[in-house]
Amino acid sequence: MGLPLEKLESAALDLPVTERARLAKLLIASLDEEPAEDPAEVERAWEQEIYRRLEEIRSGKAKLIPAEQVFEDLRQRHVK
Repeated sequence: MGLPLEKLESAALDLPVTERARLAKLLIASLDEEPAEDPAEVERAWEQEIYRRLEEIRSGKAKLIPAEQVFEDLRQRHVK
């Protein structure tokens, strides 16, 4: 069996910051159940979503709320 968790933690914390960052990235990626998404595909999906939302605004289907109202509503919700 491998090193106990405490020894692994200690060894990891002793690494230089760039190596700790690399290790953290690898560990986080290992938690993902699906493979990483293609950045170009993500960009295309966002572009499609932007155009969809613009069309809803132009057609009047989307209800727009002024920013001042949104912020005021948030302030009212969080006043204690």
